[in-house]
Amino acid sequence: MRITEAARRLGTSPRMLRYRESLGLLPATRDAPAGGHRRFGDAELRAVALALALEKRFDIGPAELAFGLRVLAEPDAQARVRELGERIGRLSAPPTRALDFEKEKALRLLQQRQRPRPR
Repeated sequence: MRITEAARRLGTSPRMLRYRESLGLLPATRDAPAGGHRRFGDAELRAVALALALEKRFDIGPAELAFGLRVLAEPDAQARVRELGERIGRLSAPPTRALDFEKEKALRLLQQRQRPRPR
C-alpha cells in the first residue's frame, strides 16, 4: 500500500512515516518500485505500530527510540552510554569487579593453606 494509506491506518501522517524511515525505524526494503516510492506491507505496519506503542508507553519520541536501537546495535555506542550511566550513578558497575575481588581473596586464602607450616 502507498504511504498515504499506511499513515491513515496507523493514525499518523505520511510525513511522520518518512521521518521514521529516515531514522531507521522501518524495516529495510530490498527494492523500491519504479517511482522510487516505498510500498508499505504488513511487516512495515506492524513495525511502526510497535514503535508508536513503545513511544507512548515510555513517553519518548521517534529520535529517542532510534537512539535506543543504535545503542543496542552498536557496541561502541553501548559501551559509551554504559560508561556515562556508571559515572552519573544511574548504572552500577558490572559485577565482574566485585567477583574479581572475591576471587583474589579466595586465591590468597588457598595459597596460605598450601604453604608448609614451620615446625
